[in-house]
Amino acid sequence: MLYRMKSLILILLSATLAMPATTDPKAEKDVLAALEAYKQAAIHKDKAAFDKIYHSDLTYGHSSGLQESKAEAIKHMVESKVAYVGLDFADNAVRIYGNTALVTNKTTIHEKGEDGKMQDVKLVVLYTFLKGPQGWQMVARQATRPTP
Repeated sequence: MLYRMKSLILILLSATLAMPATTDPKAEKDVLAALEAYKQAAIHKDKAAFDKIYHSDLTYGHSSGLQESKAEAIKHMVESKVAYVGLDFADNAVRIYGNTALVTNKTTIHEKGEDGKMQDVKLVVLYTFLKGPQGWQMVARQATRPTP
């Protein structure tokens, strides 16, 4: 799985870096709309929405190092006893390379734990989207904890 993820990232990077990033306001708006749809799916544990948003070859990386496929990521998000009450995205930077978009940001997850206690999880995240017949879909996500 890790080899597949590394291979996918190398392929995406080599393909996308061969062309300069474009400033396409419509594409940027559409990518951010896909990110918003992901946020709403997470808050509502919406399996059907995740199925549309996630690309079939998704690699979903958690800050813990856990890597999940599309099916695993959907199951994790929908069946988890932890509830996402909200997600905030700050400092979004969107780069468009043809049909590939990279979004970096600071994500804060407001979650209610299994014990009912609220906590905020702060992450630095790289989201990768591909544009295909179904629009912009998340094909990769990698999160890390911010440095102090």
